[in-house]
Amino acid sequence: MSKIVTLTLNPSIDKSSAFDELVPEQKIRCETPKFEPGGGGINVSRVIKKLGGESTAFFLEGGHTGQFLIELITKEGLDFKAFEIENQTRENLILVEKSKNNQFRFGMEGPFVAQQEWEGILEVIEKLEGVEYLVASGSLSPGIPDDFYARIAKIAKKKEIKLVVDTSGPALKLALEEGVFLCKPNLGELSSLAGAKDLGISEIEEYARPMIDSGKCEQMVVSLGPDGAFLINKTTALHVPSPKVEKLSTVGAGDSMVAGMVFKFFVGHSAEEAVKFGVACGSAATMNSGTELCKPEDVERLFKEINER
Repeated sequence: MSKIVTLTLNPSIDKSSAFDELVPEQKIRCETPKFEPGGGGINVSRVIKKLGGESTAFFLEGGHTGQFLIELITKEGLDFKAFEIENQTRENLILVEKSKNNQFRFGMEGPFVAQQEWEGILEVIEKLEGVEYLVASGSLSPGIPDDFYARIAKIAKKKEIKLVVDTSGPALKLALEEGVFLCKPNLGELSSLAGAKDLGISEIEEYARPMIDSGKCEQMVVSLGPDGAFLINKTTALHVPSPKVEKLSTVGAGDSMVAGMVFKFFVGHSAEEAVKFGVACGSAATMNSGTELCKPEDVERLFKEINER
């Protein structure tokens, strides 16, 4: 078992392809599809491996697509623990219209997860030993209660595991009520948490600071898409703009950012360095088509560029 564990409750097979032009009621001929394992925590584990680190990926799997997911993860050499469920793992579709560089992302609803299935994950997490970071990332499958990440937060606090949560809606709000090490909302999610509307970058600290001071999270990193990220903790409020890159795909950019931050925190770097590295990872991911995620050489170049500003 690695000292970093990622958890994906609604994983997917990500199928990506490209075509020339979208024309209604005509047969659209697509390129040979590419299949990759997907889902928040799985992507975090994939990026950590690319960066030279180690993690163990926990995820649900079911049916023949679940077996295909295991096959894909095995090919990438990830350490993992799969939790079998009765229903079939979902598939997502990512298509690129080359003539206009438009990306279409079709996310399917996940399978229903029975109570005994999700309770089994909690039992395993209760028994974890030697784990320092637990990354709970992505949406909850139907059947999993909104307070699932909050239950994990309670366990993590008891076992002194640093919990990183990257989700949205009630699942995020309830997890923060228990307290986490790091959360990564976007501006819209922060607005919802704070009960505000249409927050701008200049307002982030004002609305995030009370959540830090009340112990809901130690580190909050607000992702800003092409504008980078904003870090808030007890002593710091820092905006890290993204470097300028040619964007080909946004798939996995947020997961790459989380992976980069966790990787740097784990090896002992400061929050400021972790966020800068996370922004470099997220930006590097957008440079690749489909669901390829980031390349280490791009990450290092962009990280150097960010640090030289």
